[in-house]
Amino acid sequence: MLLLVPADPLRPRRPDEHFAPEARAARDAGLTVAVVDHDALLRGAEPERAVPPLPAGETAVYRGWMLPGDRYAALARVLADRGVTPLTSAAQYRRAHELPGWYPALAPVTPRSVWTTGTDRTDFDRARRELGTGPAVVRDHVKSMKHHWDEATFIPDVSDADGAWRVASRLRELRDDDFVGGFVLREFESFTSAEARTWWVRGSCVLVGPHPDTPNAHPPEEFDPQWLAPLVTGMGLPFVTVDLALRDDGAWRVVELGDGQVSDRPSGLPPDEIITALTRGTGSGARGR
Repeated sequence: MLLLVPADPLRPRRPDEHFAPEARAARDAGLTVAVVDHDALLRGAEPERAVPPLPAGETAVYRGWMLPGDRYAALARVLADRGVTPLTSAAQYRRAHELPGWYPALAPVTPRSVWTTGTDRTDFDRARRELGTGPAVVRDHVKSMKHHWDEATFIPDVSDADGAWRVASRLRELRDDDFVGGFVLREFESFTSAEARTWWVRGSCVLVGPHPDTPNAHPPEEFDPQWLAPLVTGMGLPFVTVDLALRDDGAWRVVELGDGQVSDRPSGLPPDEIITALTRGTGSGARGR
């Protein structure tokens, strides 16, 4: 397995400081590590210049900052041109990274959701009416602005057309160039726990721990996400994270599914555990450095 991590912007031959621990753990495990120019990938002009020479015949896993779907597709094309197989294809990445891709498979275990393509108010009002009445949260296809809860996330009643649009417009403003796809409206559910982040490789749960936003809030000892395995396995995604929270009626609910390559590691999770889980789950072994 070949691990790709973003380069340090000031020292482009070294891994970005945020991902350096995982790069060290991979090298210690005897894996090949290479750095890519994340900023160049985002610009999109010449993606082949963002990727260094790589040994052909490897399977590559990216562990880095989020990439829009089209930018990840460009990275995957460069890898394929160099004889390297991405663990996660461009289509798989987009299905995991964007809510409209994963929602149909997890609809029974996640808040009811509707979405738009684009930011037109007419489409937003259509989605709002489809959701009905009552409280909701709004986000884009990839991310919310939950740290701006009252102004850009929570809608007290989606039947309030102007109030709902005001919150959605603020979300759009704050997300700015990072806004992806369109608006997503999700029926509000009351949760009584911090989120737990679970890590899945080829449909098997390989790690369970806290969410990066609450690294000291570990899930309870009795927490067992194996009931999700048939749903996650059925999606055919090689490496994902699933975030869950306890609803006020005692049911664990899926808050988010994300591509594992761009899911942040909570501070208390040792980096070698991610590397070990990946190599075991993918059947990869060390091939030198």
